[in-house]
Amino acid sequence: MTLIKNLSQEAAKAALILAQVDEQLKNTVLLDMARSLREKSYEIQSANLIDLHRATADNVAPAMLDRLTLTPERVEAMALGIETIAALPDPIGNERYIGQRPNGLSISKMRVPLGVVCMIYEARPNVTADAGALCFKSGNAVILRGGKEALHTSKIIATILQSVLKQYGLPEALITVVPDPDRALMLELMQQRDYIDVIIPRGGEGLINFVSDNSKIPVIQHFKGVCHLYVDKDADLDIALDLLLNGKTQRTGVCNALEALLVHQEIASQFLPKVAKALAEHKVKINACTQSGGYFENCTYMEEDDFGQEYLDLEIAIRQVDHFDHAIQHIARFGSQHTEVICTENEVTAARFQRAVDASVVMVNASSRFSDGSELGLGAEIGIATSKLHAYGPMGLESLTAEKYLVSGTGQVRA
Repeated sequence: MTLIKNLSQEAAKAALILAQVDEQLKNTVLLDMARSLREKSYEIQSANLIDLHRATADNVAPAMLDRLTLTPERVEAMALGIETIAALPDPIGNERYIGQRPNGLSISKMRVPLGVVCMIYEARPNVTADAGALCFKSGNAVILRGGKEALHTSKIIATILQSVLKQYGLPEALITVVPDPDRALMLELMQQRDYIDVIIPRGGEGLINFVSDNSKIPVIQHFKGVCHLYVDKDADLDIALDLLLNGKTQRTGVCNALEALLVHQEIASQFLPKVAKALAEHKVKINACTQSGGYFENCTYMEEDDFGQEYLDLEIAIRQVDHFDHAIQHIARFGSQHTEVICTENEVTAARFQRAVDASVVMVNASSRFSDGSELGLGAEIGIATSKLHAYGPMGLESLTAEKYLVSGTGQVRA
C-alpha cells in the first residue's frame, strides 16, 4: 500500500471514531491544543526559521514570505483562534424541523461532518493549526498537504496537535501532514475519492487551477482576491481614505487586501489629490486609467484589459467611473468574487451595491481586511470559498458540515 493511500485510509477510520466524540471532550482537547502551541512557541519559531532561510535562498516572493513568517504574535493568534473555536457551539447533531407530509411522515435535517477534508496549501503554516482545530471541532479528519516552503513549520505544529490527541486516546490520523511535498504525491492524494470527501486548496491561482483540473474529489475553490473599494459620490472622503490605506497598506500579501480603487467622477477632483498624497507617503505604485493618471506622479497608465490584477504588494489600480452602474459593471468583469467594498453615506446606494455585487463578502463603509473568519466571528477559517458549492465566503465550522434528512414514520409504505 502506498503512503498516500495508507494516510487516506487511516484518516477515514479516524473520522468514524471522531463522529462519536461529544462536544465537551472536543472542547477540552482544543483548549489543550492551544495551551501546547503556546508552550512550544519557541520550537515552532525555530522550525519556521529553517523554512524562512530556505525560502529566502529560493527567492520566494515577499508576499509569500510574509505568509510563511510566524512571529510570537502569530503563534499566539493561532492559539487564540483555537480557543475561540472551542467556545463556539458545536454544529454536529443540530436538527431543524422541515415539516410533516400529508401521509404523516415527519421530516427533519441534522448537521453531520463531511468526513475527511484534504487541505492543499502553500506557504501558510497557520493553516495547519486553523484547519486542524476547525476540522476536529466539526467532526472531520483532515489531511494537510502544505508546500515545501512551510514543511518544517507545518510538521511541528501537527506533531504538537497530534500529541494532544494521543493524550486523550484519540487517533493521531485525525490531523495528518503529508511528510513529502512531492507533486506526484499530491496528484495521488487527489485520486483518493474512496476516502477523502472534499479538497480545499489555498494558494495562488496556479495551485487552484492545478487542483481543480486534476482532482477526482469535489474541490471548494478559493481563487485570487481582486478586491475593490468603490468610493461613491456620496462618500465621506475621510472614511474613504482610511478604508483605502487600511485595505492596501496594512498587510499587502493577503487575499483580502485591496487591489483596486474605483472613484465616482463627481468627487474625483476632491478625492484623488488626497489619495495621491497618502499613497505616495506609503510608497504605493500607481496604475491608473487615463482620467485618473494626471493626479499621480510616475503612474503607469492602464488599458481596459489591464485591470483585474492581484498585486499582493504596495501597488494598486485606480479608475474613475462615470456612475454607480459603471462601478458594478467593472467589478462584475474584473472582480474575483472575494470581497468588495463601497464607501457611501447613501443607504439606498449601499443597499443596491450589496444586492448587485456578486462576491462572497460585500461591505459598506468597512475595510476589506475584515473579510476573515476570525474577524467575522467564525473563530478561524479553513478558507474563503469563491465558488458556490455549499459554502460561499469565509468557511468556519458550519461550512465543514452537511445536512442529512431524518424521516420518521409510523409504518407508511409508498403506493
